[in-house]
Amino acid sequence: MLEKIREILEEELNIDPEDVNEDSDFRDDLGIDSLDLFELVMNLENEYGVEFPAEELESLRTVGDVIDFLEKNNVGM
Repeated sequence: MLEKIREILEEELNIDPEDVNEDSDFRDDLGIDSLDLFELVMNLENEYGVEFPAEELESLRTVGDVIDFLEKNNVGM
């Protein structure tokens, strides 16, 4: 899943995949704003056929948070 997130961030937001790890904070480390995060989530929803509830979006601070959500929902397993 980390590789897919890296791929999306590189393709959609021109972020170097080498800069992305599970501890990467979307705002502080990657410079991603809420609109960019929404775009990432939409791509993941399309890729994995899962829906991120609106209340979950507010709690997504790091790449690891996204991976945890996907794993909790048995996505990509």
